[in-house]
Amino acid sequence: MRPITKIENKNVFSSWSGGKDSALALYLAAQEGYVPRFLVTMMTEDGKRTRAHGLPLSIIQAQASSLQISLITRKTTWEDYEKTFLSVLHGFKEGDIAAGVFGDIDIDAHKEWTERLCASISIESYEPLWKKPRIFLLETLIGLGFKATIVSLKSRVMDKSFLGKTLDRNLIKEISKTGIDPSGENGEYHTVVTDGPLFSHPIKFDLNKPILKNGYWVLTS
Repeated sequence: MRPITKIENKNVFSSWSGGKDSALALYLAAQEGYVPRFLVTMMTEDGKRTRAHGLPLSIIQAQASSLQISLITRKTTWEDYEKTFLSVLHGFKEGDIAAGVFGDIDIDAHKEWTERLCASISIESYEPLWKKPRIFLLETLIGLGFKATIVSLKSRVMDKSFLGKTLDRNLIKEISKTGIDPSGENGEYHTVVTDGPLFSHPIKFDLNKPILKNGYWVLTS
């Protein structure tokens, strides 16, 4: 990807899941001088939860408020996900958005997807986490002071006792001992970020009883 130079427009949107990778990507983009104008989040068909992590709409709204960035949400199925995402991008086509910020790390198919969609409207796909070591990114996240709590996990690879725990160095070691990737890049677990250097105030998140849904233990709220 061709980097955006200092003399070019640096207004961006963030593909926002509400979790650790999108938060770190947004932070690193801001450190490079990019100006986040919108958070874009795909929701379930009823609009109540995020399509990727199953987070309540209220949490995403609270994050956007604390980040002081406008939030764009769209209801979609997995089958219509690309079409729905593209409809948002087309809304940026005549606007002042130069790039989209994504939190992909090293899965080629994900990066190819974002590049293809962004190229279709002639904007950049910016991937600040791309090909950086997964452990390094976790250490960076924790070192910067982000608070990322595990809110869902694959029941066949992780015990539900990990639910509700906030990522720190000890937890990373504990997850590593189970033999899975501690970054959860392959969907082993998902997080919600409730505080960090971009947040004007912490986000309150009530942890309720876990339920088993579609092979995942999830915390309802």
